[in-house]
Amino acid sequence: MTLHTDYALRMLTYVATRPDCACTVNDVAEAYGLSRNHLLKVAQTLREHGFIETIRGRSGGIRLERTAESIGIGALVRLIEEDFSVVECLQARGGGCVISPCCTLKGMFSEALGAYLSVLDKYTLADVVRNRAQLGFLLGIDDVAA
Repeated sequence: MTLHTDYALRMLTYVATRPDCACTVNDVAEAYGLSRNHLLKVAQTLREHGFIETIRGRSGGIRLERTAESIGIGALVRLIEEDFSVVECLQARGGGCVISPCCTLKGMFSEALGAYLSVLDKYTLADVVRNRAQLGFLLGIDDVAA
């Protein structure tokens, strides 16, 4: 998984922990100790895909565009990950491995990737933040209701 997807999951977790508040990218960056500039790009991706909305103004920020129950983790990962090529032969261009025409690894890795995504499809963002009070404590959020 790329850092972009990892950070997207973290940002959504933070925002879903505070569903009634607008959060800032700075809030997320400080809570996780991550780069604000990188998180700005992540927020843009999440906004483009309809996961978060941005609110302008003095009390603006970001918040979920949809309910946490409607955001599937598998769907999110599929949208944000650009390449699931675990091995070279799974690349769109097929790679350059000389045994690719008869190698069985390609099928094994395709099956493993399918299983990985199938497990993620079982969960939503609501499952991730089910322990909201504990998350809030660890993220340094004072106003989290259980």
